[in-house]
Amino acid sequence: MNELSNHQRAIELLQQLGLKEYEAKCFVALSRLPKATAKEISQTSDVPRTRVYDAIRVLETKGLVEIQHSNPQQFRAVPIAEAADTLRQEYESRTETLVEVLEEMEPAAADDGEEITHEVWALSGVSAIANRTQQLIDDAEREVVLIVGREHVLTDELFEHLREAQESGSSVIIGALSERIRDRIRESLPAAEVFVSELEWLSGSQADHESGTTISRLLLVDQNTILVSSVHESNAGELEEEKAVFGKGFDNGVVVIARRLMAMGMPRGDDPEMEG
Repeated sequence: MNELSNHQRAIELLQQLGLKEYEAKCFVALSRLPKATAKEISQTSDVPRTRVYDAIRVLETKGLVEIQHSNPQQFRAVPIAEAADTLRQEYESRTETLVEVLEEMEPAAADDGEEITHEVWALSGVSAIANRTQQLIDDAEREVVLIVGREHVLTDELFEHLREAQESGSSVIIGALSERIRDRIRESLPAAEVFVSELEWLSGSQADHESGTTISRLLLVDQNTILVSSVHESNAGELEEEKAVFGKGFDNGVVVIARRLMAMGMPRGDDPEMEG
């Protein structure tokens, strides 16, 4: 059952990376065989033999399959690590091209250049929220205050962006909801000021724990930009989803409230409200 699940999952992931169904099925079949003819690939992948050749031709063009011109022809997949690098490079190339194309497009409406500071926006997804967190940290000019409630927040990428913020002159203050998380942060960011937060409400009420929802991160940048996210866990303790809200501007009510709440959990000398 697990083998079948992995097989189908591999096909789905390859399709998400740009391969069509038959191409994905043929590659997965070849990854399980030292080499194979079109007939053998068809039998292993359930792809019609007449369609195997088209799929293999595409896979060869992408650098994912090698061909031996014997009679009959033999095919084999490139090593998995090599295939992963090839797919990663193609995916990154497409992403870079997409960014260039989108940036070159003319806006559909004129931008008056006036920044709105009274709006709150929502964002979903662990990766999307992690990327937004890192972007906000990159935009810091003076100070980054981050309260970490869940350990999944602490990625190598996050630590790298925090180090860059320090190197650019911003002070970095990090609160953790447990000593274990605090110690891990100190190990990766020895120059940062790290403390165990006194914001006990961040760990959630009993009702929150019963529903599987807890605060995962609370970020304040330059005392005017805020991001708060929460996560929901399944009964098995697996992370199912993360949702966040964020706002920007001194006159944004969400930012003002968050600044005061965060100040309550920080060591006295680091109180952002004390600086006005």
